[in-house]
Amino acid sequence: MPLSDRGLLLLGLVLGSFCTLLGSVAPGNNSKDALNVLLIIVDDLRLSLGCYGDKLIRSPNIDQLASHSLLFQNAFAQQAVCAPSRVSFLTGRRPDTTRLYDFNSYWRVQAGNFSTIPQYFKENGYVTMSVGKVFHPGISSNHSDDFPYSWSVLPYHPSSEKYENTKTCKGPDGELHANLICPVDMADIPEGTLPDKQSTKKAIQLLEKMKTSSSPFFLAVGYHKPHIPFRYPKEFQKLYPLENITLAPDPQVPPGLPPVAYNPWMDIRQREDVEALNLSVPYGSIPVDFQRKIRQSYFASVSYMDTQVGHLLSALDDLQLANSTIVAFTSDHGWALGEHGEWAKYSNFDVTTHVPLMFYVPGRTAPLPEAGEKLFPYIDPFDSISELMEPGRQVQDLVELVSLFPTLAGLAGLHVPPRCPSPSFHVELCREGHSLLNHFQFHDLEEDLTLRGNPRESIAYSQYPRPADYPQWNSDKPSLKDIKFMGYSIRTIDYRYTVWVSFNPHEFLANFSDVHAGELYFVDSDPLQDHNMYNETQGGDLPQLLTP
Repeated sequence: MPLSDRGLLLLGLVLGSFCTLLGSVAPGNNSKDALNVLLIIVDDLRLSLGCYGDKLIRSPNIDQLASHSLLFQNAFAQQAVCAPSRVSFLTGRRPDTTRLYDFNSYWRVQAGNFSTIPQYFKENGYVTMSVGKVFHPGISSNHSDDFPYSWSVLPYHPSSEKYENTKTCKGPDGELHANLICPVDMADIPEGTLPDKQSTKKAIQLLEKMKTSSSPFFLAVGYHKPHIPFRYPKEFQKLYPLENITLAPDPQVPPGLPPVAYNPWMDIRQREDVEALNLSVPYGSIPVDFQRKIRQSYFASVSYMDTQVGHLLSALDDLQLANSTIVAFTSDHGWALGEHGEWAKYSNFDVTTHVPLMFYVPGRTAPLPEAGEKLFPYIDPFDSISELMEPGRQVQDLVELVSLFPTLAGLAGLHVPPRCPSPSFHVELCREGHSLLNHFQFHDLEEDLTLRGNPRESIAYSQYPRPADYPQWNSDKPSLKDIKFMGYSIRTIDYRYTVWVSFNPHEFLANFSDVHAGELYFVDSDPLQDHNMYNETQGGDLPQLLTP
């Protein structure tokens, strides 16, 4: 069957732009003065941060990092689910290249023996270390977090991780439950601690050891919160009184949303407190008072996680490593808090693909700290006198998480891996993302702190698989063998354009001539992406997605 005009347009954009992504190359750096790297990865963190303009959120420590960083306002993940996103940005390859859309395969077996960011640093003389959730644990990282390829020492996982989904949440009945909303008294929970607290403690111990090392280090720290369940110290609820919590601005399923694009948030429905609400599947809405409680607990989880980032960065200061360590901060994807009637990731909407991304580079994004000066003093989010800090320099161009690999390599003075040929399954070391090094070329420090390139030439791609045209029990997280449709999404400064096409999971092939549904949202007039204009373009010219 011949490709339709719409299919031709999308196919050309996808194949052309996916494969012609260039970046600059930095000279190799074998000096003992090589910069260290601290990579902080947060799980399910949307742009609910003060430095991204959210006035409700108390995130003073991340905001402080942003004030010394280059902050990217429009960074996007390539798939809004944990394992595929992490494998994608840690290898610098897109999900169609890693061939990971679920949690059930290891890319080195399924797709190719692709190098990872920490592996590349390790091969260039760095001691590489992993703490917490960096790779997704399980088959997708060979049950070893890709050790020994990526890491110099065995990755660390907190012992209290095993309690995250068990019955440790005290309900109104006084009994313990496996709930979605789970504020806890630290004295009552197993081991008297939480995974992110343990990860911070371990990361600080590793920093202390590396302070006297003659080798540079690459330390990746993965924080669990605000991933569900919302299990956090209960005092953080006080930061967000329920009477101050508003609902999502668009809490209903948009009337023009194709059923294939909707995710039924089945993992939320299976939590005991949500299950007790007896919601209809797939479109039953959560009662308003419970919606506020979910949003309250998400925000409280963010502030709790912020304190852990604060303690980690404060230790970097105390150990006098802030002047020799690059700090990169990002999330694997976002999370919907009622937008479009959804309570999860698992979609191509901005709310789930738009992620925080910032880089602190000593002497480049901020002056080197003087003797005794602290760049990252710990800030207590309960301190009412703490002021919102403005982020440092900002970039408006659309960028992608697959750019993390070449950018970190270049910032550290290593050779930036070459761009990947097409196909690249046989190439161990290459990258499919742009290097972002050009954004770090600061000239006049008095100029506007918002850096603008050619935003209409920037573009970001995301994708999401579905097992059926209509939402069903496994629509959120289909196994590879069950995938029948793939939603390919293109985000420009003006549009988000998505087509849902048939997909062959055995050959990993999308059929762009078989379009089952489409979405087209105008960003300026419809920033929440509630009004699908796709069908209004049928029989007429599509908007110009790329300028010459």
